[in-house]
Amino acid sequence: MALYEHVYLVRQDLTAQQVEAMTEGFKTLLAQHGGKVARVEYWGVKSLAYRINKNRKAHFSLLHIDAPPAAVKEMERQMGISEDVLRLLTIRVDAHEEAPSAMMRKREDSDREDRGDRGERRGGGGGRFDRERGDRPPRRPREDAGAEGAH
Repeated sequence: MALYEHVYLVRQDLTAQQVEAMTEGFKTLLAQHGGKVARVEYWGVKSLAYRINKNRKAHFSLLHIDAPPAAVKEMERQMGISEDVLRLLTIRVDAHEEAPSAMMRKREDSDREDRGDRGERRGGGGGRFDRERGDRPPRRPREDAGAEGAH
């Protein structure tokens, strides 16, 4: 069987439980056609880059699928029929990643309260305007601006 990563977006006015129920339905559909879902990641409600069917936000879900191509095609067909599914993308992969996806790692990073790795940010200086330029001599003081600008 082939391995796939499948991401789909669902309208924001559905609850997380309804999205989970949809995912279970798709898992059942794949199982009926000889496939299985290795892992499910629910990424939550996120803002969209542009409106899709008048929706500004959507529920995002990732499925790691191990199924024959016909089963995936049938699942995509069922999602296309559903009015709740805004977008879907299926990609065939050689192997599933064991680690959490980039979206889940991003969420874990933003959830951390320890921000010690950023360094001092407030009033600490260190900006590009605070350093001395070693490659040129210091500026000479400005003289009367009217005398030079009158030429």
